[in-house]
Amino acid sequence: MIFRAYQTQDAVSGNIGVPAQKAATDLLSCYLAAAWVALTLYGSLYPFSDWQMAGDPLAFVEWAWPRYWSVFDCAANVVVYVPTGFLLMMALRRLLGRGGAAVAAIFLASLLSFTLEALQAWLPSRFSSNLDWACNTLGASLGCGVAGCAGEHLSRWWHGFRASSIASLPYVDIGLTLLGLWLLTLLSPEILLFGVGDLRQILPSLPTLPYDPETYHSVECAVIVSNFLAIGLFCGAMTRGRWRAYWVTPCFFLLAALARSLGAATLMGADAFFAWWTPSVRAGLMLAAPLLALALLLPPLWRLTLAALGLLAGAMLVNLTPQNPYSYTALMLWKQGHFLNFNGLTRWVATVWPFLALPYLFVSVRKV
Repeated sequence: MIFRAYQTQDAVSGNIGVPAQKAATDLLSCYLAAAWVALTLYGSLYPFSDWQMAGDPLAFVEWAWPRYWSVFDCAANVVVYVPTGFLLMMALRRLLGRGGAAVAAIFLASLLSFTLEALQAWLPSRFSSNLDWACNTLGASLGCGVAGCAGEHLSRWWHGFRASSIASLPYVDIGLTLLGLWLLTLLSPEILLFGVGDLRQILPSLPTLPYDPETYHSVECAVIVSNFLAIGLFCGAMTRGRWRAYWVTPCFFLLAALARSLGAATLMGADAFFAWWTPSVRAGLMLAAPLLALALLLPPLWRLTLAALGLLAGAMLVNLTPQNPYSYTALMLWKQGHFLNFNGLTRWVATVWPFLALPYLFVSVRKV
C-alpha cells in the first residue's frame, strides 16, 4: 500500500526532479525496511522446527527480570532493531510527517518484537523475554532518533549521489536492496567467501568433491573469480555512466571486505580480523580484478548478461566445493548467544541470494 501511495502521488502531481528523487528515496527505504523486517522474522523464529503447544504466550509480559542474561545479548537486541526504526521512519515520513512517522515506526517495531516474542513460546529452542522486547523497542527508538537527527542530511546526500551515480534502470531500488542483502551474507565467516547459492543445507545429498587442500584451493579460486565478476558487474550496472563504475565498484568491495572482517572478528576474536585473507582468496582476486576491469567496458546489456552467467557458474561451483572441516570447527567456537540464530539467517540469505538476483537480472536485460 505504501509503495502504491508513493507511485500514485507522483503520477497525479506530475512531480519530477527533486520531488521525484525524494519519492525514489522513500521507495528504496520501503524496500530496505521490508527486507529488514523479513530478515528479523526469520532470525527471531529460526530454526522453525519442533513447534509445540505452550501455555499463555503473553505470560512473558509479567515475568520478573530474567535469571540468565548478558550485556552482549541485550546490546544485540538493541542493535538489530536500530535499522528497523530508522528504515520504517524514513519510509513513512513522507506520508505522516516526521513526528507521526517516528510514533508509527516505534509502535510498529515494538509490535513486531512483541509478536515474535509471543510466537517464540511455541519454539522449544527459543525463550520469550520481556527484556528482549524492551531492548528491541529501545533499539527502534534509537533508530528513529538517528532518522530524525540525520535523516534529512542523509536523504539530501543520497539525492545527489543517486542523480549523479545511480543508473536509470527499471526497478533499480530492488537491485540496490539485493546488493545490501549480499553484504549481509559476508558476516558469517564459515561461509566460503562469495560462496552464495550453496544448496547443501537444503539438499544434503548433493554430491561434492572429496576434500583435499589442493582441490579446495582450486575450486575456491574459481568460486571467487566467478562471483567477483558477477557481483562487480551487478554493482557496475547499477551506476550511471561506464566510468563511474570504476570507483563505485571498488568502494563497494571495500565495504564487503570490512563486513567480512567484522564477521570474522565477532566469531573468532579480534585476531581473526583478516583471517579470510587466505592464499586462495588472494589468487582468486588477482585473477578476477583485471577481468572485471575489462568487463566493465562492455555495454550495459552485455554486463547484465555476463553477471547472470557468473552467478549461475558460481552457484554450480560452490555446490561442488569440498566441505572444509575447519569451517565447522570455527562455528563450534561461536559462543555469542543471539548470533547463533543470526548465523542461521545469514546462511539462508546466502543460499537463496543468487535465485533472487537472477530473475532481477533477466528482467533488467529485457528492459535495457
